Amino acid sequence: MVRTPTARERSEQPIPWRLWKVAALSGMASYLDAALIVSIAVNLAIYRDSYDMGVWMAGAISAIVTGCIAVGSLVGGRLADLFGRRRVYNWDIFCYAVGAVVITLAPNDIVLFVGVLVAGLAAGADLPTSLAVVSDAAPAEGRARLVSFTQVMWVAGIVVVIFLGYLLSDAGMTGARVITGHLAVAALVTWQLRSRLELADEPSDAEVAREAAALAAPRGIGLKTILNRAALLPMAATFAYYVTWGIGANTFGQFGTYLLVTVSGASQSLATGINLAFLPIALVLTFVFVRIADTPWRDRLFYVFTVVQILAFCIASLTAGALAGMLVFFVLYQISNPFAGEASYKVWSQLTLPPDTRGTTQGLTYALSRGVFAGVAFVTPALMDYSASALLWSITACMAASAVAGVYVIRVLVRRASSTAAAPADPGVARAGLRSGPSKEHPAS
Repeated sequence: MVRTPTARERSEQPIPWRLWKVAALSGMASYLDAALIVSIAVNLAIYRDSYDMGVWMAGAISAIVTGCIAVGSLVGGRLADLFGRRRVYNWDIFCYAVGAVVITLAPNDIVLFVGVLVAGLAAGADLPTSLAVVSDAAPAEGRARLVSFTQVMWVAGIVVVIFLGYLLSDAGMTGARVITGHLAVAALVTWQLRSRLELADEPSDAEVAREAAALAAPRGIGLKTILNRAALLPMAATFAYYVTWGIGANTFGQFGTYLLVTVSGASQSLATGINLAFLPIALVLTFVFVRIADTPWRDRLFYVFTVVQILAFCIASLTAGALAGMLVFFVLYQISNPFAGEASYKVWSQLTLPPDTRGTTQGLTYALSRGVFAGVAFVTPALMDYSASALLWSITACMAASAVAGVYVIRVLVRRASSTAAAPADPGVARAGLRSGPSKEHPAS
């Protein structure tokens, strides 16, 4: 973590095109993660009818995708730090493709369950690994922009799946198979492009040591390096933010269409259309976030939009999921989410976590959070059936808690790291700390 550059410095040192390519290919982890979760959500009612699922089986299918992403994040992030980020970076995307093929061709709910298991584990492994890859490759003054660009891919994954869901809403299982089939194709293409990706030399020990010193973090890839205040405090704070914010985001990502159909009384076509109509707002504003990610406006706007986000959930709760209230909710949520959502978590994590164990530490926060999301997803259909109002007010409370955690990260952790960091010797040089194996003398950063 280094000082935030001025606007003039940014214009003098643009990010090279090859690094945007790294960010885009790494961002496919976010695209495929979001697309997998939302495809299950969009297709859930279809799977329920075609496979004769009960309410608890529907919850189990939704929970397993999130649970597997959690386990994959924990294991994949650690393996990337130990055995080389490039190796994990290349092969987890291939495993995802295999899982997507199984989901697409599943003849029953058991095979569907297996496909979701494989794809979820692979998606989880790719998330912390790909973010560490981008962070390693980025020059210090462009890191936040490159990391936050992965969030553009995340939103794009949602937009594409919901758009396909809208177009194919009357096609039944054929439409569902087209949606998940495109995930397999996208994963295979990404695997091929990543395997041919040319990368610069990895950063020097001096560069990595400088960042570790700025964060007061020890060097090395051993687990003992995360059992200290320099690692545990940012892990705990970013986890607290992500888990509380993500309960709301994950619930609406997985069950937004389901809620509109079962609670608000919308048809399948109308429900997917509502989601689709407001998503372009989020996509455009996520590009805006990328533009300001390396400036003080990144965190200033968080204060504003975290309040807007809480207001959105209050309106949904007060109207108990009524269609009119949900329309207002979606407008406010899509406006606020890019500035007070997962993009903030990704950037804060890469700026405050120890460089040598970014895969492990962020994998841990991802894993714990997604584990909580899985548990919530398992009971959500039943809770929605019991009381939509109780579900929505619970989510609103979580959003308020995320605002508190986010303010702490900004005012304590980011500010502390910024005040102690030194400017890099040659900030215009791109870095890509990727290698094929571990080294005690020069661990992955």
